[in-house]
Amino acid sequence: MNNKKLANLFKGDKVIWMVFFFLCMISIVEVYSASSSLSYKGGNFWSPIIYHVSILLVGTLAMLCVLNIQCKYFKLATPILIFISFLTLILVLFAGQSTNGASRWLSFLGIQFQPSEIAKGTVILSVAQILSAMQTPNGADKKAFQYIMLISLALVGPIAVENLSTAVLIFAVVIMMMFIGLVPKRQLLRLLGIIGAIAVLGLAMILLFGDADKANTANSKTNLTEQTAQEKKEEPGVIEKVFHRADTWKARIEKFVSTEKIPPEQYDLDKDAQVAHANIAIASSNIIGKGPGNSEERDFLSQAFSDFIYAIIIEEMGIEGAAVVAFLYIVLLFRAGRIARRCENAFPAFLIMGLGLLLVTQALFNMAVAVGLAPVTGQPLPLISKGGTSSIINCIYIGAMLSVSRSAKKKTNSQKVVAEPQPQVA
Repeated sequence: MNNKKLANLFKGDKVIWMVFFFLCMISIVEVYSASSSLSYKGGNFWSPIIYHVSILLVGTLAMLCVLNIQCKYFKLATPILIFISFLTLILVLFAGQSTNGASRWLSFLGIQFQPSEIAKGTVILSVAQILSAMQTPNGADKKAFQYIMLISLALVGPIAVENLSTAVLIFAVVIMMMFIGLVPKRQLLRLLGIIGAIAVLGLAMILLFGDADKANTANSKTNLTEQTAQEKKEEPGVIEKVFHRADTWKARIEKFVSTEKIPPEQYDLDKDAQVAHANIAIASSNIIGKGPGNSEERDFLSQAFSDFIYAIIIEEMGIEGAAVVAFLYIVLLFRAGRIARRCENAFPAFLIMGLGLLLVTQALFNMAVAVGLAPVTGQPLPLISKGGTSSIINCIYIGAMLSVSRSAKKKTNSQKVVAEPQPQVA
């Protein structure tokens, strides 16, 4: 009887459940270890981890609710989520609570949340529905591309003003989904060309209007999420409103592309505190790591439990521990692909692939930044970094993937077998 109750509770794909469990366990250990600064500021050693565990428990409950909803009903939520996402994204630009100049937060009934987190799932859900509804024997209809661009630009555009890295992340996933959904290659190539041209123009504008020195001296020891353009006391002009993040973007680009070799004794730890201490954490791991709870750089790396938590994982768990974390995300993506291939209908297949790509791509962004392979983006490590509503929403995404694995209609054996051509009789 107890086994039946457990089976009813843990519905869906067991491999996804295991990946979720291990990521949460790693999160609890590493956030607990990396929260020394919060413990010192709050004067309570246990409060940071109690809060984090509480968030994960709330997220797990939300995940259990979502996985018990049949995936076909997710379509009904699409127009509602599009309206809410667009409204909150516009509202946060004008009335959002700013973190050192970046308006990314809204408060509702005392709860702070980032509209961009909701918009991520909304875009994936919308693209999955468009691709599934407009599939033809030769791939997606040409009009599907137009509808996808309309939804994506409406939701990703406002995000790009305040959080360019999140906008790039979402758009990258949309392009991968269109490639999987067999959108005509000519349209995709044209899109990539336009993106390239916009990227060149945007880079030129950032280099023209940005002031890297201002961003470097504004607040050198804040975390990546907080390391944005400082709040301007003067009323900004039109150009400043559009390019008010250009200082930070230019500083990040210049740091990443710089080939100047700086001797250790001349390195400015105050100006480049996050990158410097992340590098020290990785280098001091000695491959095998120092062991859980033995990180030293957590006391110097601001917000070590968030943007650079992967560096702390490497420091404590070594290369093997870091590889295990990366492997868990890869397993999640491959499992999503296997479930998608088994789906008889297109919508659940596109949905689970989109959500899998979203979580794994964000994880790769975070890990690449931590080891110095990408410019800083401020993207947290999904299901591991300490977070509030973002952690809960990531749990909901896992719940949607489990719902697809549980309730999506599967192909029969006859549908999996490809008919062999019959010999012609003279």
